[in-house]
Amino acid sequence: MNEAVGVLEGELGTRAVADLVTEDVWFAFLRFGRRLFHVLDTPDADGLLFQYGTYAFGGPPAFTLDLTRQFEVSDSDGDHDHYAQVHCELRYVLEPALEALGSFSSWFFHDAGDDLDEWAQGLTERAAWTVIRRLHPTGIRVYQEQV
Repeated sequence: MNEAVGVLEGELGTRAVADLVTEDVWFAFLRFGRRLFHVLDTPDADGLLFQYGTYAFGGPPAFTLDLTRQFEVSDSDGDHDHYAQVHCELRYVLEPALEALGSFSSWFFHDAGDDLDEWAQGLTERAAWTVIRRLHPTGIRVYQEQV
């Protein structure tokens, strides 16, 4: 789990941001999502989050697609301590078509009995996907945070 950021960066490869489209990053994120990590044997200990919306995080408003993997972390007694989230955040110039998408989020948890490919397919069948799949992000940020 401590190497998750590096694993995700490896899946993204060394291509320049200008050479990537949303779909390229999505496929890299899904490869990352299929990799197994040692996690707690508790419900929802390893999850994937697909979320988007228009936000102004310390700057002008931008459309943001945030692909996140969340791991539960325990303390020395084995009790829940916090979550570690590995984000792949894509930012886009705000255009009316993107702003019109509003916001959306969807979770997938490896232990819930659902199929990762079915979850991913359901997301790419959304009307929003046809708007964003071929867009070039203006920036990509990969980072980890504790929540």
